[in-house]
Amino acid sequence: MQLCLLLLLSALATTTNPGITARLTPRALEFGRQLGLQLLQSRLQKDHELNLKGSYHSPLLGTLTYTVPRIHVHELQMNDSTVDFVEDVGVRLRVQHGRVRLSADWGAQLGAIQDKGTAELRTHDLAVGLVLGVGVDGSGRPMVWSAACDARATNLHVEFHQGHSWFYNLLAPLLQRVLRQELNKQLCPELHRAIGQLEAALKDMRVSSQLDPFAAIDYSLLGRPLIMVEHGDAAIKGEFFRVGKCQQSPCSPLPAALPVPLPEALPVVHEPMLLLAVTDFVANSAAFTYFTAGALRRNVSGDMLPQRFPLQLRTKSLGLFSPQLQERYPDQPMELQLWARQQPLLSCRPDALHGTLFGSAEAFVVLPNATRIPAFLLNIDANVTGKPSISGNRLRGTVKLTGLRVTQVKSHVGPVEVTRLETLLKFGLWLFGVPWANKRLQAGIPLPTPHGLRLLNPQLSLQEGFMLIATDLQHQT
Repeated sequence: MQLCLLLLLSALATTTNPGITARLTPRALEFGRQLGLQLLQSRLQKDHELNLKGSYHSPLLGTLTYTVPRIHVHELQMNDSTVDFVEDVGVRLRVQHGRVRLSADWGAQLGAIQDKGTAELRTHDLAVGLVLGVGVDGSGRPMVWSAACDARATNLHVEFHQGHSWFYNLLAPLLQRVLRQELNKQLCPELHRAIGQLEAALKDMRVSSQLDPFAAIDYSLLGRPLIMVEHGDAAIKGEFFRVGKCQQSPCSPLPAALPVPLPEALPVVHEPMLLLAVTDFVANSAAFTYFTAGALRRNVSGDMLPQRFPLQLRTKSLGLFSPQLQERYPDQPMELQLWARQQPLLSCRPDALHGTLFGSAEAFVVLPNATRIPAFLLNIDANVTGKPSISGNRLRGTVKLTGLRVTQVKSHVGPVEVTRLETLLKFGLWLFGVPWANKRLQAGIPLPTPHGLRLLNPQLSLQEGFMLIATDLQHQT
């Protein structure tokens, strides 16, 4: 049950303009139910402190007091259980005919007689109905509460061992009624305490994460999850921001309504467990953050270019486009200072991801005494398209250069023949730059998933304004 809820809260919330929108389907809840029962059964295979105390008064024998300090669960079967969405509230767990078998240490006192031993308790009709409300606090962290609880067992069998067990077994029919009443009193309070522990853990949940020295991402919830009968929809802020700064991106997130049913372009044979729509806003907030942080700057020297690159950083090579450069500084090494003069703009369309890059490049001549002399300043704008893909739980992709434009801003060595330079630069990027980028993009980056889970058979499609990921989930042991 907790796993279902954590899946819901780590991926969901509702607002008009989320950066990331998500949907959990009933198949995700069923996956969480099965996995949650497996984890519950494995964790219960140990001793549990109980400290149960009680008494039973018989007019004939007097008062029998008993203690049950600890129990050990041997069997827990809740196969006849379901989990579903409760509209406008949260998630409901229903268990019918639950089977529990446990052993317990016991101590008893009847008058001056003290005794101890073990007992075995069995029930095969445990019924639980639990509704968890799902919300969000003021800081964007998820919150939960018990909206309703009904738990009871109508049939409880007790068998004593050791000590004067033959005598207590005679009283077992009477004790079973008392124990059953005490058990039924404790079931919902115990479930409430478990929910309280989950709520306390959620209060400490991080809602942002630093990615590198420049950027962090805010994945807080933007509003209360919208729970429908068929699914749970919600939104995550999904905004990048500068480390140590609180700077609002000028890009406004666009609505990312999850299509119902799935778009025809997405070949799925069944309803996926999880849908994620990642909007343009996420990528553009990242571009804005790195741009304002000054991370989109690079100094390039001659030894950093491939030897076969058609342009080499020497006055002899670049002098072909600026004759005065070679005349004034014959065969001298050069350096380039590259930077983004404007935030890159990224958009998602059904055919591809589209990007526009606005760059500037200033060339310097490096004299023998290491003095750097400015030569010329160019603006270099590029249009690119990309095709993302998912494999091996990693986001991969390819990129293609679709346009390049070079303009002269100023020059200290006479006019620069930018048309010829642009043609040769296109050829160099096509021959070396794009393959270099694609090699690294094919290595991919790992997709963030909740601890212990991986994406199973994820499928990706591009929509107008967002990238849609449809996937199942798998538990990693």
